[in-house]
Amino acid sequence: MILLTKLRSVKVNYKLVIVIRRDLRMGIGKTCSQAAHAAVLGVENTRFLHSNWVRTWLEEGQAKIILKVNSLQELVEIKNNAENIMLPVATVQDMGLTQIQPGTTTCIGIGPAPSKIIDRVTNNLKLL
Repeated sequence: MILLTKLRSVKVNYKLVIVIRRDLRMGIGKTCSQAAHAAVLGVENTRFLHSNWVRTWLEEGQAKIILKVNSLQELVEIKNNAENIMLPVATVQDMGLTQIQPGTTTCIGIGPAPSKIIDRVTNNLKLL
């Protein structure tokens, strides 16, 4: 009980946000796999640009937030907005071996980065 209370009271200053397209109607396993790709790519991209952000994110417990959009157009808009304010963004395109066509953009990873900056781009999106 004490541990749970401590976890709830921890302020998350850094997070990694994954934004997934729901219009593709991917299965749960496929969606999880694509989110994992976005997380790994996001951390690697950010480590190259802002290693201190990754270090702090790791120390804070690696917060990951999964959000949804309903179209490629919405995803591209979020991606462009994030890049315009210099956030690291990783785009995931599927290989097309199972459920969807090769090269289909399925999701993006933003960060890890300061939560206040990411929120400028993703605050209006809903959880998956």
